Amino acid sequence: MRAMVLHGVGQPLVLEDRPSLVAGPGQAVVRVRAAALNHRDVWIRKGQYAGLRFPIVLGADGVGTVTSGPAEWVGKDVIVNPSLGWGDSEAVQGPEFRILGLPEDGTFADEVLVPAENLALKPVYLSDEAAAALPLAGLTAYRAVFSRAGLRAGEKVLITGAGGGAASFALRFALAAGAKVWVTTSGEEKRARALAIGAQGAVDYRNESWVSELKGAGGFDVIVDSAGGDGFASLLDLASPGGRIVFFGATMGNPSEFVMRKVFWKQLSVLGTTMGSPRDFSALLAFVEANRLVPDVDETFPVERANAALDHMESGAQTGKIILSL
Repeated sequence: MRAMVLHGVGQPLVLEDRPSLVAGPGQAVVRVRAAALNHRDVWIRKGQYAGLRFPIVLGADGVGTVTSGPAEWVGKDVIVNPSLGWGDSEAVQGPEFRILGLPEDGTFADEVLVPAENLALKPVYLSDEAAAALPLAGLTAYRAVFSRAGLRAGEKVLITGAGGGAASFALRFALAAGAKVWVTTSGEEKRARALAIGAQGAVDYRNESWVSELKGAGGFDVIVDSAGGDGFASLLDLASPGGRIVFFGATMGNPSEFVMRKVFWKQLSVLGTTMGSPRDFSALLAFVEANRLVPDVDETFPVERANAALDHMESGAQTGKIILSL
């Protein structure tokens, strides 16, 4: 089989021939047809991720056909849940939790070896590319919006960084659940796209006036963030009394200021979240199918051009998920 292999920090991925994979007890081999990129892959290549080991095949998201493993799965078209070893608690992941693509080899290859319990049938109405876009970012967004923030129909929601994978899913999920949604994003194209999808308002977070523009919409019951940084302090001001702020990343680092008085006086809930449980993944697929949601796909690259795809993601120009075709 072919695999795109990363041998060290800052190095390009190299296309290599490797022996075909063999399923052990409780495992399955999936012949991958499409894989999706996540920012995690960029951070691993740059050495900005915990638990680095090389060589490694990147890729958490994949769709394909089971070629070996439990008899009931062989020949089935599947989508892979990249959340491995979650554990027994719905509240938090256990000590064995990890994400496909590090430390185990991932989906940027013709084949991937995964626990059979992490297989799910691919939604039949989705293309391979659209289905591959769903797992990591969709699971992260679903748990943030529903399992953690407990979004209800009619609530007002603010999603920061719309245009990124998980934030784009959060936008579509909140709209499908009957919420009224505002977003922050960058650039006119991404702003127009969010409005076309159904957002009530969209502001460019690069403008100094972005906070005052959003204050005009009133307070928000739920705020979904993955940036952190100094802008996080403004989210405390934008939240309605009793509001919930849920975040799953800190791409802009830690805030230099965090006024605790605003949290306790406004009775705010500040909630951290990461990926999701097997129950979250099942609920995600049921929600997506019930609402016939189709993930946004920005561009598809052949697997041999995985380095160009990673560069495209790092540029921040995408307006949906970036896919590798195998």
